[in-house]
Amino acid sequence: MALKIVKGSIDRMFDKNLQDLVRGIRNHKDDEAKYISQCIDEIKQELKQDNIAVKANAVIKLAYLQMVGYDISWAAFNIIEVMSSSKFTFKRIGYLAASQCFYEGTDVIMLTTNQIRKDLNSPNQYDTGVALTGLSCFVTPDLARDLANDIMTLMSHTKPYIRKKAVLIMYKVFLKYPESLRPAFPRLKEKLEDPDSGVQSAAVNVICELARRNPKNYLSLAPLFFKLMTSSTNNWVLIKIIKLFGALTPLEPRLGKKLIEPLTNLIHSTSAMSLLYECVNTVIAVLISLSSGMPNHSASIQLCVQKLRILIEDSDQNLKYLGLLAMSKILKTHPKSVQSHKDLILQCLDDKDESIRLRALDLLYGMVSKKNLMEIVKKLMIHVDKAEGTTYRDELLTKIIDICSQSNYQYITNFEWYISILVELTRLEGTRHGHLIAAQMLDVAIRVKAIRAFAVSQMAMLLDNAHLLAGNNQRNGICEVLYAAAWICGEFSEHLQEPNQTLEAMLKSKVTTLPGHIQAVYVQNAAKLYASILQQHEQAGDKKAAEEITQILIDKLPQFVQNADLEVQERASCILQLIKYIHKLQAKDIPVAEEVMALFTGELNPVAPKAQKKVPLPDGLDLDAWINDAPSESSSDDENTKKTIFHEEEQRSIRHRQPEMDEDELARRREVRKQEQASNPFYIKSSPSPQKNYQDASGVDHIPVVQIDLTVPLRVPDQYLKLEEERRQQQRQDREKKKKKQKRDKKGKRRHDSLHTESDEDIAPVHQVDIITEEMPENALPSDDDDDKDPNDPYKALDIDLDKPLTDNEKLPVRMHRISEKKSPEIEAAPVEEKSKKPSKKAKKEKKDKEKRKSKEKGGKKHRKSYENPENEFAAPEEIIAPTLKEEAENEKPTEGSDLDFWLSKAPVQSKSQTESLKNEEASVIEEISETKEEGEAKSSKHKKKKHKKEKSKEEKKSQKKKRHSADDAPESVQNGSIDDELLPPMSSYSLLAENSFVKMTYDIQGNLQDGSQVVVSVIFENQSSGYLKSMDFNVLDSLNTKLIRPEGSSKHDGISVPFQLPPDVSNEARFVFTVESIVMPQKLKGTLTFIVKTDDGSSHEKLDFKLHFTCTSYMITTPCYSDAFSKLLESGELKISAIKVDRISISFQLLLAKICFHHHFSVVERINSCASMYSRSIQGHHMCLLVKMGDNSISVDGKCSDSTLLGNLLDELKQTLTESC
Repeated sequence: MALKIVKGSIDRMFDKNLQDLVRGIRNHKDDEAKYISQCIDEIKQELKQDNIAVKANAVIKLAYLQMVGYDISWAAFNIIEVMSSSKFTFKRIGYLAASQCFYEGTDVIMLTTNQIRKDLNSPNQYDTGVALTGLSCFVTPDLARDLANDIMTLMSHTKPYIRKKAVLIMYKVFLKYPESLRPAFPRLKEKLEDPDSGVQSAAVNVICELARRNPKNYLSLAPLFFKLMTSSTNNWVLIKIIKLFGALTPLEPRLGKKLIEPLTNLIHSTSAMSLLYECVNTVIAVLISLSSGMPNHSASIQLCVQKLRILIEDSDQNLKYLGLLAMSKILKTHPKSVQSHKDLILQCLDDKDESIRLRALDLLYGMVSKKNLMEIVKKLMIHVDKAEGTTYRDELLTKIIDICSQSNYQYITNFEWYISILVELTRLEGTRHGHLIAAQMLDVAIRVKAIRAFAVSQMAMLLDNAHLLAGNNQRNGICEVLYAAAWICGEFSEHLQEPNQTLEAMLKSKVTTLPGHIQAVYVQNAAKLYASILQQHEQAGDKKAAEEITQILIDKLPQFVQNADLEVQERASCILQLIKYIHKLQAKDIPVAEEVMALFTGELNPVAPKAQKKVPLPDGLDLDAWINDAPSESSSDDENTKKTIFHEEEQRSIRHRQPEMDEDELARRREVRKQEQASNPFYIKSSPSPQKNYQDASGVDHIPVVQIDLTVPLRVPDQYLKLEEERRQQQRQDREKKKKKQKRDKKGKRRHDSLHTESDEDIAPVHQVDIITEEMPENALPSDDDDDKDPNDPYKALDIDLDKPLTDNEKLPVRMHRISEKKSPEIEAAPVEEKSKKPSKKAKKEKKDKEKRKSKEKGGKKHRKSYENPENEFAAPEEIIAPTLKEEAENEKPTEGSDLDFWLSKAPVQSKSQTESLKNEEASVIEEISETKEEGEAKSSKHKKKKHKKEKSKEEKKSQKKKRHSADDAPESVQNGSIDDELLPPMSSYSLLAENSFVKMTYDIQGNLQDGSQVVVSVIFENQSSGYLKSMDFNVLDSLNTKLIRPEGSSKHDGISVPFQLPPDVSNEARFVFTVESIVMPQKLKGTLTFIVKTDDGSSHEKLDFKLHFTCTSYMITTPCYSDAFSKLLESGELKISAIKVDRISISFQLLLAKICFHHHFSVVERINSCASMYSRSIQGHHMCLLVKMGDNSISVDGKCSDSTLLGNLLDELKQTLTESC
């Protein structure tokens, strides 16, 4: 045995390792294939040895050869042998090779199941890790099904390294085995709150990838992701979450209202451009979804546009490209916000980076209007002339056509100008978009009848010139324009001034050098033009001229008969024989013009792209039936192979036949189509006259030729610009005359003082565009849902409702000998909810008094935790009120999305039982505050004695209250911020900070939700001058208690640069963060704003001093609270008490409460008539309770707080607000 080991070691010394293989390949560059072939033979010999080290060395060399491009699938079994090695270094090599060459069709992949399971359960975390990494590359549906439960168990591993890999591979498992998504989702959701940031980031990535294709199934996770977004500092995690919210917002518009504020904060605060870009993208998506429900979002749009302008002006080409890309998204919904930056977009057309120029072109497409169309196209034509490279020049050409033709030529007011632009574009050499110019010429000539005479004259000019014939004659080149020119001249030949000259141009010998499809159109339309000329000569009685034109065709057509293109041959041959027959009839003096013209009479409408699909199947036709006898089963292997090759194409070609419709359905559809056509002002109704219908047809054919000096640069004809301006001025004068006449007729009406401004709607087009409806089969309606979807889309199977409870048949397969089978029901039965936030539902049918007692106990335990939650108004009410909501859910079936609705609602909706209980407890709350005020700070034992007395009096008060409510029909109590429908005046939380002739500053202070020692000061800077404000620097003198957070490396005397500049009459907002140690006292800090004012006369340095007032109110956070938690807080005996009274109050109690809630950040706990209890919380956790009672022209406020100094100062500020309200 020892000799065998020694022999194996000696053999390995002489084996080639990976370095020797790489070195040998480099040394054999001339005969590399031969050398590699020798190496593969050596590797095959090494794989036959029993030594696992030799096999591992051979496999690592095979892995390298696979990367070079050689197939190593023949060594799959040997790779599995190396994977099964007990040594980690060899095992890693095996998994590496397997991840490179194994795929779903590998035969031996089924043998890896037990080995992978063994490695997954290995005590060595690195064995488990390499198995997970390798499995992710070659997982199959069978492997995913067999190993799903093992991988899900690893998601709870003690090592974060394993948990992270297990979470990530679950994504591949879901794609291959979708049935595992529902059982594994609760465990995956738990990983969002994993203490390790890497595991948490992996869970976010997996869920966001799943939600990217099926976002509606993940709406219930919105509260949890919102918490992550407001607490995470990982930019990549934030990017993923923000992109997910962008997909969820269109499905749940209420979600957007919650996202606006945190996203705006991130836009202001982040320095990461990637995060800024995603925030802007999501804000755009949010505002699109809220466009109808949130009209006052112009500030957010302006903020996004301002930030994007900074990106576009950046020297980094990548940031500039992203800025333009995001700006195009804003353009779709808020074009006016982007149009103000037209100068910046036009500057990007001169950028050296072609991709940026192309993106700027896309933006110009959406910025076009009737007023600026000609101006923009003129600038683009200049760029076409200067463009370097055919790719960018072709893109410019495409954009010019797209800009002009968008929305059925909505912005074109003069089609003669547009035809001249198209003719100018024909002089571009080397373009591949000649067919686009040709299609536009055809479309305009067909649909704009008034322009046909001008179009025919321009097309005749193209046919008479030779530069198109001498140019690029390849397909899709500029010669494609001749296709349109020949068709237009032939179809609308009655508008030609010199038809004989045009006919001769179409029969030139150089025409035979054009592509075959263009020559075919030349021949066909030469016959049309000949018929028109023949009719003119016969009507004029000029028989000689008619015979001459016939002879010209007989002489010229043979050159087309000899053409190599079959289509040209057939058309030329048929027409030549026809012309010869006409020549014989002319010799007999028989008129033939009428019969020849009849050949080309008829209306040709375009056919819809989906018309063939809409053709109904005739009765008795079975497309699946064999036309001939079915082939016998003893067909050859070659035939079977052919079937296999074309089987997939046959499956794709199968169409689901529509069921046959009865007469009622056909009549209904016919009526719908008629109504649609009748209401469409652009639909062309059928003409009663059958004569000359072919002139209105939408034919499709080609051919043109033009002689223009190529040295002349491309330009937009200025005469059309001048004519357009004169026409618009004449239209304005006509409208003013019409208005004056109307005013004289209406004597009893007031005169309008406002001047009329011309808009796009006021500019009337010179020519009318006819919209021709594409032809469809009878009784068929156009639709866009006929496109075939990919049947192999893996995400389609993952469209699963994750909110439904698991059923027994959804259990993951578990090996029988494993104990984990006992635990699996707990995992499967776990609801897809947040376990840490939701109490259990065990007592479904208990009595109401027991449920009430239970909910109060839970609420008392959790109320303290809720105040520490950084989610402010979103998390606090959920944790305080969750048990109470469960009360109502006990007797009702829970509805889907109830948790999400609760989180999205501004104030949670209470049940009837809660409302009644809160009514009955209001008197005890008022009595508690008054008794505590009289006794001051008493011992806790006295409070216990008083409770028994209060309980007796409560019953009497309840009965009295019920009688009083029923007799007097008094209004019910209002709870948790619910306010009457009384119309409240507009209020603003911003106060004036400082102001001079240049700038005005207003500010607002809010507590930081993430840090109890920070506040955020929002300052709005408004430019009140006619100059440009730039280089603004905001500085505040720090105190011992409050300090401005400055960038790293700055001293305490340095200011913070305001991240924007202000044009005249523009305002923008900036945010500054301060640290605060104590919040119980108000204070004022001195500060200075320095800036530069730039005007036409020059620049000047200015400054503005101010005092920043930090009130105690600015440290308070609006926090909802319910009566049960409120009463427990009052009964704790830990709160200090104070009171104020204000006389001569003239405002309503409703408005008074609204002012307290808005200006001092309180929420209404409960209100009965002219008495209300209110609650708020400071950023450092101080509880503030108020009892507001209104008497005759006076108001009294009793307050309780855990800090007496904070309470006194807050009541003083409250008193000042109430006094000012008088």
